[in-house]
Amino acid sequence: MFAASLSFGQNTPKVTLDTSETVFTILASINACGYNEQLNASDPLRAQIRDEIAHNIRATDEAQQTANLLCDYYHSHLLADALRELSRYVSLALFLDGPPNFVPRLAEVDLPPDAGSVVGFARLAANFYDKAGLHSVWQRHRGAYTALADRYHDPVSKMLFDTEIYLKLPSAGYLGREFTVILEPMGAPDQENARNYGSNYYVVISPAGSALKVDQIRHTYLHYLLDPMALKYGAEMKRLAPLADSVQAAPMDEGFKTDMALLVTECLIRGVEIRMTNSAKTPEAVRAEFVQRSMEQGYILTRYFYDALGPFEKDPAGIRNAYPDMLAGIDVGKERKRASEVQFASQASPELLHLSRRSDSNLLQTAERRLSAGDLKTAQELAEQALQEHKGDQGRALFIMAQVATANKDMDGAQGYFEKAIKAAAEPKVIAWSHIYLGRIYDLREQRDAAVGEYQAAINAAATLPEVKAAAERGLRQPYEPGAAAR
Repeated sequence: MFAASLSFGQNTPKVTLDTSETVFTILASINACGYNEQLNASDPLRAQIRDEIAHNIRATDEAQQTANLLCDYYHSHLLADALRELSRYVSLALFLDGPPNFVPRLAEVDLPPDAGSVVGFARLAANFYDKAGLHSVWQRHRGAYTALADRYHDPVSKMLFDTEIYLKLPSAGYLGREFTVILEPMGAPDQENARNYGSNYYVVISPAGSALKVDQIRHTYLHYLLDPMALKYGAEMKRLAPLADSVQAAPMDEGFKTDMALLVTECLIRGVEIRMTNSAKTPEAVRAEFVQRSMEQGYILTRYFYDALGPFEKDPAGIRNAYPDMLAGIDVGKERKRASEVQFASQASPELLHLSRRSDSNLLQTAERRLSAGDLKTAQELAEQALQEHKGDQGRALFIMAQVATANKDMDGAQGYFEKAIKAAAEPKVIAWSHIYLGRIYDLREQRDAAVGEYQAAINAAATLPEVKAAAERGLRQPYEPGAAAR
């Protein structure tokens, strides 16, 4: 694998320009099975690799049989929408371990839905990789792949620098997160696939010709920089929630209509992009037209942020300091009125960043499954994600964090999380069990009066639940001892 780390300052976040044998294998495999989208417009390397793989398939009966199985699967799972066809195989590739086995890094139930819909392709692709000699093909073209990365290195480095200078945003706060650009010419050159998985962001691009897709990379990089900010201001997002009613008829992705943080961030990003694109050469009338087109697709705060960025450009404060005031300055009534005057377009341009966030319930259900399986690290990460993104029942997420702390023998941490869960939870069951666990903690600390109060509170919270009542009554009868009482 070739990987170039892009840097221009001591505090630069981890940004990588990369190629991937795993992505190559999956996309080369669908090409071998008839994925021909924009073949004539692609880099000549795509046709050359296809010819070499076709020759390898014809070379042996074993290779041909493996290809037949692979392609039977591919054709039986075809979609009518060619855009989604490539997208889901890119998602799959990003969740696979490397060669030669290409095993999914998550259980099928935990994969994004688009990747999960073709997860069976991975095992067949591993056999195809072996029998059709894909590793040899990959090695033969390493120089060409490296040359692609070299072409992008300087323009992408400049884009990163210019973006952070415009936002006046030091990179030090983004350590521990990753932004990766993967170049792979085996896809359709007009399609960009961007993904956000946890705290990491990926852009998969199929270069062709002399045009460099730096604007598309910048769009995802702006998400990488700005998404965490929106998630810190849950109260403001709730205040802005009525604006969602104004965009229900808009043609944009449904995710923007149900997640105010996504909508706010996308509008801010579009404002930044319009401000940054040839700002010295582009007439204001042209930029105003770009703003209007964005509004007509449903991004109804684009005008607000575009206007707010004018004073921001003249102020020494960076976006991190200016952001709270920008949010506070949004007049919901005024923006609803402005949105009512917009005639939405019949369709929107596809959002570059794949909206792959887990649903509220699935996120916490997965965390609970991982906790039950003893995978404390993943359970904690998913619960933290739910808390950071204000997803689902926050009390339930806090309860999971408390259980993780309990398993790690962190009594102080567990007590704090159980107390927070009681205040935040909506489910009586979560509240009751939090009281029971607190009672047990107090018993272990020989604070019997406090423990009895918690057991009684558990009964009051959920007396109709037999398992709660039984556990609470055991606690009332005698102090808790590890191993003597089970949940």
